[in-house]
Amino acid sequence: MNLLAIETTQSAGSLAVLAGGELLAELPLPEDRRSTQSLAPGLKAILARVSWRPKDIALVAVAIGPGSFTGLRVGVTTAKTFAYSVGADVLGVDTLEAIAAGVPPDVPRLATAMDAQRGEVVARLFERGQQRWFVPEGPARLAEFRAWLDSLPAGTYVASPLLRKLSGRLPPHLVPVDPRFWCPTAASVGRVAARRYAAGERDDLWTLVPHYCRPSAAEEKWVSRHTR
Repeated sequence: MNLLAIETTQSAGSLAVLAGGELLAELPLPEDRRSTQSLAPGLKAILARVSWRPKDIALVAVAIGPGSFTGLRVGVTTAKTFAYSVGADVLGVDTLEAIAAGVPPDVPRLATAMDAQRGEVVARLFERGQQRWFVPEGPARLAEFRAWLDSLPAGTYVASPLLRKLSGRLPPHLVPVDPRFWCPTAASVGRVAARRYAAGERDDLWTLVPHYCRPSAAEEKWVSRHTR
């Protein structure tokens, strides 16, 4: 099963192609260009790298949030358009689960988080299951960043792009994973999707949408103006 994975939840996204669940190639998107500018050339480049035609792809996987409002919209729209044009299935992957999927297998318990702005995060706690995949201990939740860190059990490993902002000042009762595994990647999105697809999961092309942690600033302003 040939799979194309798209990850655009941050300023620097990535693409990956997998076959039978195995990674064939991954392509970081340029950090100095927006996803709207870099996605189409990136798709062309990564397919050429593995000598695939668009119609060779059976599944398009995409990170659906939490993450950047613009990045999520661009990524999900591109995934749905590509899948529709070639007749492929589509599957959305939670960004926090994608981060967890990229962490080394010796990590037993993991907390992941993405920036929700205003000093808050969308966070989730995972524990290794019987098949060595991380299993969420509960739903994702919106919380103040520092309060969330302080609430985590001692010895919990942490992976998040936000760790860059702490400059090594993580609370002493927590364990940061290697910085290489702090961010979601298209490869991890693809691995999660391949496992779920093999289990029979699919998303509806017409109803798949990004998962935002809150309305955008523009939406909040619109509601404020029209509810006075």
